[in-house]
Amino acid sequence: MMKMTNVIAPLALGALLLAGCAKPPAEQIEAAEKALRDAQQSGAATYSAQDFAKLEASIAAMKKEAGEQDSKFALLRDYGKVEQLAASAKAEGERVKVDAEKRKEEAKAGALQARQVAQEAVKAAENLVAGAPVGKDRAALEAIRNDVEALKASLNQVQMAIDKEDYPAAQAQAKAINDKSQAVSAEIHSALAKVGKGKPSAAKKK
Repeated sequence: MMKMTNVIAPLALGALLLAGCAKPPAEQIEAAEKALRDAQQSGAATYSAQDFAKLEASIAAMKKEAGEQDSKFALLRDYGKVEQLAASAKAEGERVKVDAEKRKEEAKAGALQARQVAQEAVKAAENLVAGAPVGKDRAALEAIRNDVEALKASLNQVQMAIDKEDYPAAQAQAKAINDKSQAVSAEIHSALAKVGKGKPSAAKKK
């Protein structure tokens, strides 16, 4: 009987040691990190920057906790908090991704609208230049015409930003073009007013 006890005791102790050796939740950690990557690819860093920063902090806290548990003696490891942080980060990452995608679509619509407004403003300025009398201010008119041509060319930059899905930049560039076009149009109207352009012409004598 004593011999049997001497055999069973080490086996039981070994089983207890094995059971007590907690393992890091690799699958949960990977799922949380994937949620972070997916959110980043959806444009969260741009369109949901604050929430994305919090998500990154959550992932960092998860990794820190996992590292601290890894450094402990095997029997003292407890990855319960890591599992909680991983599950929370995964859920948050999925939410941030959906939110970023929604905001990205809204930004795209805004960029397309801003581009259209800018195009119309440039066209209006172009038409005014085309119909403006040369008069004595030929150099001034030529300078304005060059400004309009530069604005037309800059519309390509708006399209390039849209193609790259950098919608905030596209909106900012389109607004700048629109503002400049409005200024040019106002300058042309001012010049036309000085020379009396646009006033009813005198009736021809019969």
